[in-house]
Amino acid sequence: MIYAVAGILFGFVLGYMAAGMGDQAPPRMAPPPGVADGGTGGASSRTAAPARDRAMTPPDPDEVRALESLAAREKQNVQARIELGNLLMDHNQFDAAARWYREALALAPGDNDVRVDLGACLVSSGKAGEAIAEFERALASDPGHKKALFNKGIALMQSGKPQEAVAVWEGLLKRYPDDPQLRGLREQIDQVRATRRSS
Repeated sequence: MIYAVAGILFGFVLGYMAAGMGDQAPPRMAPPPGVADGGTGGASSRTAAPARDRAMTPPDPDEVRALESLAAREKQNVQARIELGNLLMDHNQFDAAARWYREALALAPGDNDVRVDLGACLVSSGKAGEAIAEFERALASDPGHKKALFNKGIALMQSGKPQEAVAVWEGLLKRYPDDPQLRGLREQIDQVRATRRSS
């Protein structure tokens, strides 16, 4: 039932990912369970290929090596670690991406966008409990972080807690009632509720 409900959200999630949130270096959105990530674009998406095509192919090994070499030489270089995480996440290498996001957070623990990217990787790897913990850390210092709230809902769905997911999304809509990026979320919430009633 959880996977069916998550499937309902797929179209909305992809639209939300593609639109971005207008943040600087926008964090990624976690796809519903079992669905390839669509990416979010933004400054970290450096290739011209569509996001879905990138996800189907491995990252450029030369680019990976260059960034890894830079990270090895410059132990305090947060941006190199973020770029490695972004590159690997864009190609659905979620565990490897999570490693680099963790390294970036070790150097810059207050970067909530990176923390949300880590959480999105964890959701995509089926580690919803760990993901929720990361989203809650981000929300503890920034209660209005839109992507943390949205992704927390996805993680709660993956954890078999659709009622809690809906509550998170309801709060998100209350906080940002006129946000064009959230257009359609109300309809999706209603579909989740309808699916729960009919199951």
